[in-house]
Order: sequence, then C-alpha cells, then structure tokens
Amino acid sequence: MYIKKILAAVALLGLIALGFFSYHIYQSIFGANTAFQQDQAVVYVPTGASYQTLVDSLRPLLKDVSSFDIVAEKKGYKTNIRPGRYVLQKNMNSNEIVNVLRSRNNPVNVSFNNQERLENLAGRIADQIEADSISLLQSFRDSTFLAENNFAEEDALSMYIPNKYEFYWNTSAEEFRERMLREYKRFWTEERLSKAEEIGLKPDEVTVLASIVQKETAKVDERPKVAGVYMNRYKNGWKLDADPTVIYAIKKSTKNFDTIIKRVLYKDLTLDSPYNTYLYKELPPGPIAMPDISSIDAVLNYQDHDYFYFVADVDNFGYHEFAKNLSQHNRNKQEYVRWINQQGIRR
Repeated sequence: MYIKKILAAVALLGLIALGFFSYHIYQSIFGANTAFQQDQAVVYVPTGASYQTLVDSLRPLLKDVSSFDIVAEKKGYKTNIRPGRYVLQKNMNSNEIVNVLRSRNNPVNVSFNNQERLENLAGRIADQIEADSISLLQSFRDSTFLAENNFAEEDALSMYIPNKYEFYWNTSAEEFRERMLREYKRFWTEERLSKAEEIGLKPDEVTVLASIVQKETAKVDERPKVAGVYMNRYKNGWKLDADPTVIYAIKKSTKNFDTIIKRVLYKDLTLDSPYNTYLYKELPPGPIAMPDISSIDAVLNYQDHDYFYFVADVDNFGYHEFAKNLSQHNRNKQEYVRWINQQGIRR
C-alpha cells in the first residue's frame, strides 16, 4: 500500500511537471511576446541578413527572445530569412510574429518630385527603399539600358514620372528602374502621344519644355498659359529666352546645384551652354528639373493666345504679367525691376 502511494505521488508530480512544461510550450507559442507599448512596430530585414542579425533587431521589441527562437526553429524560419519591411502588432505571440516575418512583406509608398538631377533622385529614393543612392545612380546611368530605351544621360530624368508608387522596401536599384520604365510607358498613353504629335514635339521634348514651365511658375492654374508663351516662341522660330535655363546652366557649369539664384543678370545671358536658351534656339538637351504631371499636361494642352512675353506680377505674388509685344513687356518689366531692387535682391 505504501509503495502504491509513492508511485501515485510520483505519477502526480510527473503530471504536474508535464503540465508546467506544456504550459511553458503553450506560452512560448501562443503567449503575447511583444515588449513595445505602441500599437505596432516596424521591422526592416535587409537582403542577405543572417538569423542573428534579425534577432538583434527584434530584441528590443520582444519580451522573451528564447520563446521566439523556439518557434523560429520549429517552423524552419532560421534558415529561410526573407528581406523586407514587416509590421508587428502589439500583443502578438511568437507564432504570429514568425508568420508575419515569413509571409507578410509590407509595401511602402514611394514618392518623388521636383528633382533637378539623377543624383537628387537617387538620394530621394534611397531614403525610402533598401537600395542605396550609389547603386540607384549607377542603374539610372547604365549606358546599355539607356541606349536600349532611347534615352541619353542628359534626358534620362524624363523617364521618372513624379507620383506616389507602392514598392516593397527591399526593391533593388534595377527593379526600381525597370518599374519606372513601365510607369513611363503607361503614362505616355495614345492620347498624350497624339497630342504631342499635334503640337510638333516628341515626348522627351515635351518633358524638357514642361521642366521650364515648372520652374517658371508654381501655380498649376497658370502653367498652360506660360506653356502657351513658350509654344508661341518655339513655333515662330524664336529663342525661348527662359531664365530658368540660364540658372541651370550656371549651376551645371559651376557644379554647384545647391546655390540659390533669385536674379538672372545680363552677364549670365552670355554663358555658353546648350542649356542657355538666350544663346541657343534649340531646346535644351534634357530637362532642367523633373516636371510634375501638371506641367507635362500643361504643355500638351497649352493655352492658345497671342502672348510672347511675361514677367513676375509684383501685385499678385506667384503669378505673372503677360504681354503681346515688347513695349508692353518692357513696361511690366520696369515695375518688376523696381520691386526686386527694393527687396535688395542682387543675385
């Protein structure tokens, strides 16, 4: 009888131990294992990351790393790390966390506009996806890619239509570039191509002119009118005489794109550069900035009028005074020069 009691006690202790072990396993898999207080936390897993690298990034977010480790081992995740951006929710358990990291790469919204050069674009994109600015710039300048798609380095910026796009964070430089090529082809619909042909411009020429319009006015509603001025000059064989192209030429010649130039001087108009439209009748070899879609469409749907000149309107900031002849323009210009002198703007 005594032996039976001992055996019963041992069996009971075994059951209790098994219960504790089972509870521990259950908690390891299904107990909440997040240590952050906010509703969610974002985890970035770099391409080629090791399991240890992943664990190091997760450590501040987890209550119990060993519990996560057990589940990761059981599910074979340790040898199948997938790069990407993953969103963890508060109070997730280890099983849920591993499931997210295995299959729920969360995309990011990538946006860009107003970039003056490929270098600026590369930097802007590198802030939003895994690819660094050097690899992005190299892919943008890839001579084989450019030649195959009828671009040159001077007009390669035309291929990147500013907008908001959804990408996976771990997108490579080449994947980003290829996606942008598809978006470029999608943007230039039959309707837009037809309009370009009607006004006598190729798509890349439309973009170049749109970049000038973009730099001339920030007012979207005024862009078709400004575009109409440049189209009048272009169709009549005039030089465009666009101040923004001179500013770009100065920056390019000095290799200083960070400089701020608020006033174009007469001496600047003599700078020998293919971007200086005061010297050369042809359109610049490439865009002087990345035009918004509104600027591109402003050129394609430019306002038909008789204006050939315009200057900043000192009474309606941001807009311009338009003139049909030089004498009227000179009167408007005198007001502007008087105003800019009063502001003390010399450069």
